[in-house]
Amino acid sequence: MKISLSGRAAIVTGGSKGIGFAVATRFAASGADVAIIARTGEPLKEGVAAIRKSTQTRVIGVQADVSKAADIQRAYDEVMKAFDKVDIIVNNAGTSRAMPFDKLTDEILYDDLELKLFAAVRLIRLVAPRMRRRRWGRIINVLNVGAKAPRPNSMPTSISRAAGMAMTKALSHELAPHNVLVNAMLVGFVRAD
Repeated sequence: MKISLSGRAAIVTGGSKGIGFAVATRFAASGADVAIIARTGEPLKEGVAAIRKSTQTRVIGVQADVSKAADIQRAYDEVMKAFDKVDIIVNNAGTSRAMPFDKLTDEILYDDLELKLFAAVRLIRLVAPRMRRRRWGRIINVLNVGAKAPRPNSMPTSISRAAGMAMTKALSHELAPHNVLVNAMLVGFVRAD
């Protein structure tokens, strides 16, 4: 199936490896300008170079830790400077931490929520107003199957992913009248990198 994203600009968090890299590569191959956001510099440079080699679109890398509000703001500002708009965001940053509830500390839960939930909330808060005004936008939150069917010993990931699913559902109703579609992609186990 031929998908054209020509003229669109996308942000993919956690985009230097795995699912994020695959999404960023596909978006660029479909004609979108793509900004990859990732914490680690070398994989980010390698990911951007690999995508640039196979496409004619603009691809930039922004090194940022999306669990930090200031980094999200800086990354957004860099993307806006480069592309002047954001049409699509893919909130993909995250890890899969799994432990029994009795091992879950406040700090572990807080860190997980910052990376998986609050990072998405903050980025959506920055892009949604312009998407509404332009009456076009796509927001994709990458979650996992634990968002709907958590297994035992899956803390804190099952908590943060369920929160992400609730946010996705609520936002989908709020933004749909403005032609801004909000969806979740629930993944299972993925072999990557």
